[in-house]
Amino acid sequence: MASDQVEMRKSVTPGAVSMLLSNSSPDSPSDIPEIIVQVVDLKPIGSSSTRFTFMASDGKMKLKAMLPTHFSSEINSGKLQNLGLIRILDYTCNSIPNQPEKALIVTKCEIVCPSLDMEIKSDVKKEETGIILKPKQEALIKSDAKKEELGMSLKPKQEMVTKSAVQIVREQHGNAAPAARLAMTRRVHPLASLNPYQGNWTIKVRLTNKGNLRSYRNARGEGHVFNVELTDEDGTQIQATMFNEAATKFYPKFELGKVYYISKGSLRVANKQFKTVQNDYEMTLNENSIVEEVEGEAFVPETKYNFVRIDRLGAYVNGRELVDLIGIVQNVSSTLSIRRKSNNDTIPKRDITIADDSNKTVNVSLWNDLATDVGQQLLDMVDTSPVVAIKCLKVGDFQGVSLSTLSRSTVVINPDLPETKKLRSWYDSEGKGTSMASIGSNLISPNSKTGSRSMYSDRVFLSQITDDPTLGQDKPAFFSINVYVSFIKPDQTMWYRACKTCNKKVTEAVGSGYWCESCQKNDDQCSLRYIMVVKVSDPSGEAWLSVFNEPAEKIMGCSADELDRVKTEEGDEKYQLKLKEATWVPHLFRVSVAYTEFMNDRRQRITVRAEAPVDCAAESSYLLEEIHKLSVS
Repeated sequence: MASDQVEMRKSVTPGAVSMLLSNSSPDSPSDIPEIIVQVVDLKPIGSSSTRFTFMASDGKMKLKAMLPTHFSSEINSGKLQNLGLIRILDYTCNSIPNQPEKALIVTKCEIVCPSLDMEIKSDVKKEETGIILKPKQEALIKSDAKKEELGMSLKPKQEMVTKSAVQIVREQHGNAAPAARLAMTRRVHPLASLNPYQGNWTIKVRLTNKGNLRSYRNARGEGHVFNVELTDEDGTQIQATMFNEAATKFYPKFELGKVYYISKGSLRVANKQFKTVQNDYEMTLNENSIVEEVEGEAFVPETKYNFVRIDRLGAYVNGRELVDLIGIVQNVSSTLSIRRKSNNDTIPKRDITIADDSNKTVNVSLWNDLATDVGQQLLDMVDTSPVVAIKCLKVGDFQGVSLSTLSRSTVVINPDLPETKKLRSWYDSEGKGTSMASIGSNLISPNSKTGSRSMYSDRVFLSQITDDPTLGQDKPAFFSINVYVSFIKPDQTMWYRACKTCNKKVTEAVGSGYWCESCQKNDDQCSLRYIMVVKVSDPSGEAWLSVFNEPAEKIMGCSADELDRVKTEEGDEKYQLKLKEATWVPHLFRVSVAYTEFMNDRRQRITVRAEAPVDCAAESSYLLEEIHKLSVS
């Protein structure tokens, strides 16, 4: 039996659950004794890949528990599995709403053993045998023996009564610390440990973004609302929302950049459609919440990035989710002054072209101070191909994919990150001499996480687009179509003069050459890039499509420079023949449908995003599959 107890000590801490419940919120991790529990029934919460729940077992009692989100990598890598052992280094026990039990929230732990062959269970009968004690002298001997074996101190003639977790917790209330002592030992919870099931918590955060106080009106009435983004010392962020009385109370109190203690808020699962930070939860503060400014606090939150490769940006086009990007700066334009339509003010803008090891490039627009300050630094050092890390970029659909900074965006030049070293090594060894294409030229659809979708997904007829005036009103819609190019207007402007560096429009310079406003330089030569409209037909009807350079080259079978040479050197007859040769050829197009405004007239515009030739075998397989779906239904 002694050997069994030695083995038990090597595995779990006897009475660990009782120890956790007896000190549900330790003042400091240093106050916590060694507590090792077994992880039983380990499983994710819903479909989350970062939040896991389990039963913490000491072999006799179990307690509902949740692991910290940063520990998910250990689970996903297999370093911790079901029936494994962990040493708890910091934690808190919170009440579960409408339930008598408490839940263990593990905020810091370490792996003792990845997994055991079976669940540890102590022999309850052994513990109960001899607990109802006999005459006094014999009872004392048995009590001493039990003390040596189990580490438990039993009084003579006392029966062991099994207590529930609730009873244990209730007994602790009598030993609670005085209110004054609790006030002096404020326990701060990291944002990563918060969840909707926690009771009292206090966080210490810096206000890193503050929205405007907005008015709203809906079926339930009118009110005010505003949002803030909070960041703790570990760099974890959460979005907090305040309505009505709370909004008017806390809007003047919150100041950008200051540090606050916040308590008495509530959490719920974040709405992915509207969240602006990487967190599974969002916070709501009401008029009873407590917000206290921390005087003289100067901690700078660690910046945590969630980088997206350039070739995967298509998934985020025109979405609410912001992205972080890291890449090599290849080109920097001069500062432009852009006039706002809303108030006629002018704001500075600067465009930079960034590349990464996906061999793709993307255009990033820097606005306001980022354009004049950081943008000027990048212009001065662009010849050295610096690495930049940009946080919080909005993804738009200009030229397929484009990025823009916001007021909360940050730009760091040559950051001290592992990704910087990796990119620098790639660029110096192979990237510098590699020909790279813009991600926008190859975008097929922004609906999948790879940035591309098959030409056989979302297939529609033209009439399904043209007969539905609601398509594209709120945001662009994307479809695949199989059509014939039926007509190309010969008298349209089919191309524009473009800068060979940035592909932006150029004008004839005074004297000679071509002036690029974006690059602020004069070049002797320019290139021509297609910008044209074509009429297409399918069995349901016709439609006009806008086509830009890359897909237009596939339609015409030549570059805009070559077509211009045919028109100027071989005459109009050869030019029109070239246009006719491009008609009545089948194409698969990936198109976007959006609304544009021209002369106060809103029109539906269909733009070709990508082109592929018709593969007869693949097309036949697609049609057979569609027929099979019809027969099954």
